[in-house]
Amino acid sequence: MKAVSVVTIRKELKHKSSEELAELCLRLSRFKKENKELLTYLLFEADSEAGYIETVKQEMDEQFELINTDSYFYIKKSVRKILRNTKKYIRYSLNKETEVELLLYFCKKLKAMSPSIKNNTTLQNIYNRNIEAVTKKVLNLHEDLQYDFNIELEELN
Repeated sequence: MKAVSVVTIRKELKHKSSEELAELCLRLSRFKKENKELLTYLLFEADSEAGYIETVKQEMDEQFELINTDSYFYIKKSVRKILRNTKKYIRYSLNKETEVELLLYFCKKLKAMSPSIKNNTTLQNIYNRNIEAVTKKVLNLHEDLQYDFNIELEELN
């Protein structure tokens, strides 16, 4: 079965009643965990972006504490997983400020990690790539936010 385009889906959804739309959403939430997480964000957390950011930061803290620091192999796997989850939460929000704030927090946690990431090229590259990405994204924000985020970037460099 081939999936139809988003435009076609949008046109078809306009012809559905609110009850049918609710039923479609519930049915969609049964299939993938990401669908359920996105619906949770949209229904419960979208109106409080600051609360959402704090929730994601707390989850990142917990994940960083669970990292097995016996070898850099395990550290790299865990860091990649944390970054993948963070980017997933950023996709739910679609807010550029949230994206910059969460990536900056990730970089802070990564830099403060023990053992130091400076002893491993891969971890250093992950850090540098995210710092570059944040720097580019900050340029698209409001001037006041740019100033605040640039101060944080300077602290990390």
